[in-house]
Amino acid sequence: MNIEQFIQRAEALHKRLADLYQTASVLPWIPPDLLPQAFKELYSTSKMVQLAAEELYQQNEELLQTRNLLEAERQRYQDLFELAPDGYLVTNAQGIIQEANRAAVQLLNVSKHFLVGKPIVNFIPIEERQRFRGELIQVSPSERVREILARLQQRDGEIFDAALTVAVVQDQHGSPSVLRWLVRDISERQRVGSSVVNNQDDFKQNRHVNKYAKGETIPLNPLVTWYVCQGLVKLSTYCETGEEVLTGLAAESMVFGSNLTSLPIYQATALTDVELVSIYIAEIAVSPSLSHTLLPKVNQRLQQTEFFLAIAGRRRVQDRLYYLLQLLKQQVGQPVPGGTRLIARFTHEDIASACCTTRVTITRLLGKLQQEGVISFDPKKHIIFRD
Repeated sequence: MNIEQFIQRAEALHKRLADLYQTASVLPWIPPDLLPQAFKELYSTSKMVQLAAEELYQQNEELLQTRNLLEAERQRYQDLFELAPDGYLVTNAQGIIQEANRAAVQLLNVSKHFLVGKPIVNFIPIEERQRFRGELIQVSPSERVREILARLQQRDGEIFDAALTVAVVQDQHGSPSVLRWLVRDISERQRVGSSVVNNQDDFKQNRHVNKYAKGETIPLNPLVTWYVCQGLVKLSTYCETGEEVLTGLAAESMVFGSNLTSLPIYQATALTDVELVSIYIAEIAVSPSLSHTLLPKVNQRLQQTEFFLAIAGRRRVQDRLYYLLQLLKQQVGQPVPGGTRLIARFTHEDIASACCTTRVTITRLLGKLQQEGVISFDPKKHIIFRD
């Protein structure tokens, strides 16, 4: 029985009891069937009230148990946050600190009471605050995580290099409402930087792996060099007519970054799903081993850039296309039965921009190569070079 029926029954009982009272008060006698009927209904309703009370008690016990479980779970996650070995901060979208764990308090050398309610930018050296505010403005809900290099200043004035990984929490309208920060002192990386870096796994050690889906634009920071763990990245610029110009490709074990170019407009786009780790210029400067390991990779990018320049300088479009395809085959080709397949799909616009010609011309030349059996295309439109 629902609450409305319960109220109706109670009201009916109240009316009958009122009638009984009125009759008993006015008349010298009481009808013989009135009291038994009223007492019967009173008993039935009281029984219902008793059952309802038992049910409410049971529900209250269940709610209390659920509340205790939720409180225990909340305390568990609070302990994980508070006792985490790395610094954690929670801010609003404007960077005002709302929560801080013990490690963050120790990193910034300030009490939690003083920390909460302060802008995170207060712990950035004054001369670098404008750049940091620009980084903060660029944090968008579309990004899974964003890693920012910054120097943090403790309350006593001590400055250290830090890596701040920020994750965005959206509100119901899709706008940033909360920012969650992981703060690490990268001087720890610098202290171990003298160890030999032999392979990709060494680069991943103690670093956040950033993942970008095919087609996503990869953010560039002049203080960071990206190292490609997996996938392929297209590097491009734009000419005065607004057309995109392909300037390079960064495949697995290669590096790229805005610090490796002087182009005013420089863009990195994931041609496939990619995994990247960031290496800070500050780390490279203090680590001879890291510098020694990255130098050949930087040299590889420079050689590739020279190759693209040489391609653009050839007079005949057919020659530009031929040498570009040879470069792609060498750097981003993978063996398949009967030939070599490019690991990513290059549009006719991509190839045309690298060859300094039109898409129509490239379409015609690729069609001719396909007719001659030099190349073919797989179902995903990847170019295959025939043996």
